[in-house]
Amino acid sequence: MNDPDPAPRTDKQRLEALSDFRHQLRNFLRFSEDAARAEDITVLQYQLLLHTQAFPGREWATVSEIAERLQAQVHGVVALISRCEEAGLVRRRQSNVDRRQTEIHLLPKGRRKLLKLASLHETHLAALAEAARMAKAIAQSASKDRNA
Repeated sequence: MNDPDPAPRTDKQRLEALSDFRHQLRNFLRFSEDAARAEDITVLQYQLLLHTQAFPGREWATVSEIAERLQAQVHGVVALISRCEEAGLVRRRQSNVDRRQTEIHLLPKGRRKLLKLASLHETHLAALAEAARMAKAIAQSASKDRNA
């Protein structure tokens, strides 16, 4: 049976790509949760460790920077930092530049866990990146079709 309208096929391809992207994203998040658990930390603790290294030229992040990266409230991040401190993963240090800020630094145990987990994540990121590229290409194609 012939499809009388070619637009639904484009919409269908876009939805397939979006579904694939969401599937790959969920696979990545599930892998991340499982990998962190295997290292005896939570996925939020892993993300906190990762975000301490997010800023060029320094080996720490402030509480508010980590909160922004985690999209979380500062008081919740403070509690997460406390749990990471108790686990020997990070330490707090008052900023020498601005005494109102607290810097979060990795400890050797935290750095080891972070490097191991980051390495494991790299292969799973490739599949997610490919799904994102496909979804973007289809979305751009659909946009061109609508503007034509």
